[in-house]
Amino acid sequence: MTAMSMLALLLTHPLEFRTLAQFWLYHDKNRDITSPSEHATSGWNRQSMRRCWEFLDLTSRSFSAVIKELDGDLARTICLFYLVLRGLDTIEDDMTIPDDVKQPILRSFHEKTVTPGWTFKENGPDEKDRQLLVEYDVVVEELNRVAPDCRDVIVDICHKMEVGMADYAHKAASTGSLYLATVAEYDLYCHYVAGLVGEGLSRLFSASGKEADWLQYQLELSNSMGTLLQKTNIIRDYREDVEEGRFFWPREIWGREEYGGFKEMAEMYLPANQERALWVQTGMVVDALRHAEDSLDYLRLLKNQTVFNFCAIPATMAMATLELCFMNPDMFQRNIKIRKAEAARLIMRSTNPRECAYMFRDYARKIHAKASPSDPNFLRLSVACGKIEQWCERHYPSFVNVAQGQGNASQLFDPLDARTRIVQVEQKQDKELVNEKRRVDGKPVALETPAATWEVASFVAAAFLVVLMFSLGIVWIVMRFTA
Repeated sequence: MTAMSMLALLLTHPLEFRTLAQFWLYHDKNRDITSPSEHATSGWNRQSMRRCWEFLDLTSRSFSAVIKELDGDLARTICLFYLVLRGLDTIEDDMTIPDDVKQPILRSFHEKTVTPGWTFKENGPDEKDRQLLVEYDVVVEELNRVAPDCRDVIVDICHKMEVGMADYAHKAASTGSLYLATVAEYDLYCHYVAGLVGEGLSRLFSASGKEADWLQYQLELSNSMGTLLQKTNIIRDYREDVEEGRFFWPREIWGREEYGGFKEMAEMYLPANQERALWVQTGMVVDALRHAEDSLDYLRLLKNQTVFNFCAIPATMAMATLELCFMNPDMFQRNIKIRKAEAARLIMRSTNPRECAYMFRDYARKIHAKASPSDPNFLRLSVACGKIEQWCERHYPSFVNVAQGQGNASQLFDPLDARTRIVQVEQKQDKELVNEKRRVDGKPVALETPAATWEVASFVAAAFLVVLMFSLGIVWIVMRFTA
């Protein structure tokens, strides 16, 4: 941000200015990939890998920062994984490439991505990421340097994804229909373009040793993590996608008679259809929220802090984006994004599963608060938000607070909450059972008794005497050497 924009923010949104100031002052980067000490794992000392890092910055403004902070060579591996899939997606999205040319390239991309020297220069001149494919040989060179088990994961996921992309591209070219008809078809598409990314990341986390080996087998949870992000982007990018002829919202949702039966997706951004369009949007948000609980379950499995941050930050931002889009007619007119101060706050808070769960819950509450009872999806939305609330209460009860001490954490119970009394009774009963068992076993029972009054008084008196003697000693030394 420029100095003028920061001054304007200070005058118009002082609380947001404070949040950004806190972020810049206190949120330190975990690593600097350009540092000579990091060259062995980041590859920055090689021109080819340095160019890959530059491509990462050019093609991903949201993921670039969190990828660079991953531990060790996992950052370099995930960077290359992202660039491989970005290259594949760039070919699939380019409508200027004829289907007979696109199909063989897509279906063999996993082979080309490890073929030394391979590049692709047939993208249209307006394709924003075409330069990545023009210089794709640097990606190939660096991918072949990656550990074989990680490289095999990247190639395998690329192979699975290219098949799905090629099938959808061929269907659009051969039938002339660019629409996804059903929610099941929508789910399958999101699985191919994002769920497989989640699967690949889990496998890479395990292969790198940063996470447990069994994480790679959590396919359903991994799929939900990727699908939540993808569906959020599809909802937010409605206007941009429609104008470019990409229709990802399933007809099963936007074509329902209860919304008045839209015939084309473009009808939704007409001012006369605003209310009905918002009802359709609610249906899309409800569909996206069904992946929230799985995403929270996935975050609870992660142990490495940098891996957790990498997964948690996009997830909480997805929830913030859903809340921003919900019942917001501006979403149908332009691309909207959460404010920078909100993004900074999410980054600073997304450090543990409990905080992330509470952020999910808070955004779900905000979404529900904006819902209209006249919306045909009102009950479905209430259930979806209630499930998130229920998940949070089950795993992180709101009446239990965590107090951080000197390297230790302790639980504090809200005295005003009725559940506190239940917990206290249960704890008392547990102690009585333990003491009873010790009596049966013939062992002495350790009784917890408060310190006697005379003991407290003696400690206070002793401390006072020590301070008094220390003070008298200082006075004597001063008088002895100054007399």
